[in-house]
Amino acid sequence: QVQLVESGGGLVPAGASLSLSCAASGRTTKMYAWGWFRQVPGKKREFVAATVRTGDSTVYADSVKGRFTISGDVIRNTVYLHMDILEPEDTAVYYCSADSTRRWSISKTAGAYEYWGRGTQVTVSS
Repeated sequence: QVQLVESGGGLVPAGASLSLSCAASGRTTKMYAWGWFRQVPGKKREFVAATVRTGDSTVYADSVKGRFTISGDVIRNTVYLHMDILEPEDTAVYYCSADSTRRWSISKTAGAYEYWGRGTQVTVSS
């Protein structure tokens, strides 16, 4: 089992930066990848970014590429999502997730991730 707790959300103006953290506990060494997803009411959960636990590989959604950076601290068992040049369209609840299955490539599908945090709200004002 893995427990995930997100923090760092808040209300920021468009163009600002914000960093999210995800503290992981439990059997973290058994995880293959960490992911960030986001969701707005009435819409499906959307992939944002993911990284393998070792940090050797990362993937991003096209909508955030060049603006968001995912990173992980293996020692602290923490995954970060640094967000720059935020836009009102980035407003959502952001969820941290963990995938324990070793794959040929990092999954961008929410169903591949077994463990989820409760989410943290990010609101970007125009």
